[in-house]
Amino acid sequence: MSKHTEYTVADAIVEELVAEGVEVIFGIVSIHNMPIYDAMLRDGRIRMATARGESGAVNMADAYSRATGKIGVVLTSTGAGAGNGAGSLTETWNSGTPLLHITGEADSNYIGTDQRYIHECRDQLKMMEGANKAAYLLKRPKLITPFMQKAIKEAKTVPTGPVTVQIPTNYQATIIPKNNLVAVQAEQDTEVKIDLPAEVIEKIAAAKRPIIWAGDGVIHSGASEELLALVEKIQPAVVTSESAKGSIPEEHPLCIGNFAWFPRFEELLSKSDLLISIGVRFRGGETNGWTSPVPENHINIDLNPNAFNRNFDTLYGLVGDAKAVLKELNKALADKEITPDAAYVEEVKAVREGVRDDLCSTIEPYGDLAAIMNEQFPENTVLVTDVTIPGYTWANKLVDVHEPRNYLYMTGGGIGQGLPMAIGAKVGQPEKPVVLVAGDGGFMVNAGEMITAVQENAPIVVLLFDDGGYGILKYYQEAAYGRQTAVDLVNPDFVMMAKSMGFDSEKVTTVEEFEKGLANALESKKPYMVVVDVEAIGILHYKDSYDYIRSFRPHN
Repeated sequence: MSKHTEYTVADAIVEELVAEGVEVIFGIVSIHNMPIYDAMLRDGRIRMATARGESGAVNMADAYSRATGKIGVVLTSTGAGAGNGAGSLTETWNSGTPLLHITGEADSNYIGTDQRYIHECRDQLKMMEGANKAAYLLKRPKLITPFMQKAIKEAKTVPTGPVTVQIPTNYQATIIPKNNLVAVQAEQDTEVKIDLPAEVIEKIAAAKRPIIWAGDGVIHSGASEELLALVEKIQPAVVTSESAKGSIPEEHPLCIGNFAWFPRFEELLSKSDLLISIGVRFRGGETNGWTSPVPENHINIDLNPNAFNRNFDTLYGLVGDAKAVLKELNKALADKEITPDAAYVEEVKAVREGVRDDLCSTIEPYGDLAAIMNEQFPENTVLVTDVTIPGYTWANKLVDVHEPRNYLYMTGGGIGQGLPMAIGAKVGQPEKPVVLVAGDGGFMVNAGEMITAVQENAPIVVLLFDDGGYGILKYYQEAAYGRQTAVDLVNPDFVMMAKSMGFDSEKVTTVEEFEKGLANALESKKPYMVVVDVEAIGILHYKDSYDYIRSFRPHN
């Protein structure tokens, strides 16, 4: 290793990352980011986790952030390398994950010249702006410290999201004066002050049929304890968005869970006299296309002022951090005499059981698989569901999550991102079991990252449901056109493939074999793949709404 005494832009980048508390960076080394990698090596305080593709690297950083609450950091090459990560950055943007994407750029004097500099992109900054919350290009090397501080702050500021910083390759090794940029004056009063309208307190205290709709904002703010205290006080029904699974322990008798669009819950919602929504985006798929019968008495808590009335009208929009607002709300309700309606509480419990029974009756025998998973999973298990029929028809509803940050899914709907996300979650939470539910079609998109799991000592469990193709699209095409095309796939022998990459693996064809296979996987403490033969166990057809299928048909 050569001697290095000068202070460079790359050194300043590493220094700001360390100051932020960054412990691991996911990425792929390139001639366009080598100075940054070398600066990390010399510094020695940041772990470098090497992915097999930029797309996977972004997913890993995204999942690391979701699982830990820390900012995720990914380092890629320029042009095609940055572009490879763009799809996964859109997932990060959809999930609102605070993530810093560091990428190179052509040498500063070649940007925009169309000289075909190696890895040149016609307008890389514009490409990154389209995939991120924000994207910035470093134009003056000496400004790298405030440049990095601004980008990190932007990623963490509500609405949180990914931010790309582009560092021209020739700037990375540029020698600059070392400086210490210190904020000596607070930007605002650091003491959180909450002033709740008296009418809000009275409406909550008077409600006889309250419902809480918990969203990812509860998890982002670390408000699960405060949410549970409010639930115990007013005894509401609790429904969660998919991203908020685990915001309240899903075995709680009042937790209906991720069943917001099910008829039994919608009927309960239509009869509610109060809805308290907390950090909820109200996505179309979770609200039957934004038709949920939200009551007029709707109190919405969100730190983002633009969230209010975005999808449903609110009577009171309380702008503030969920944890701080709920803490003050609980304090205000402490002295209130609230007598929950016993009949309503029993009705909520019945709805909780009813939606699960309704789902299990339509997916046999997969309800049995979910029950096995609930029985065998340790309470701190991190569940990751890829975009696959087993993931979004039953695993994301029937498999209980007991802690916040222990459930990850593809918010933006892109297939194949589950494997690298499971790896990122395991790197961030190495003491927790991490289990991925994936389908064969999507899994092959990033299958090469299996070797990353081995190399990075991230022993995840993969439950691979093999139906020989894109199962959901088979159903959609048949329902829309009465025929299918481009949905059947030739697959490798997944057991052999897994073993060749350092995983232990086995194939299961019955519920009983699944039970034994899952037990083997959880006990092994090694990377493990259980291949589930869907045709042998039973093909599951996902009955989506008629309106969605009809939208693909030719019409006048």
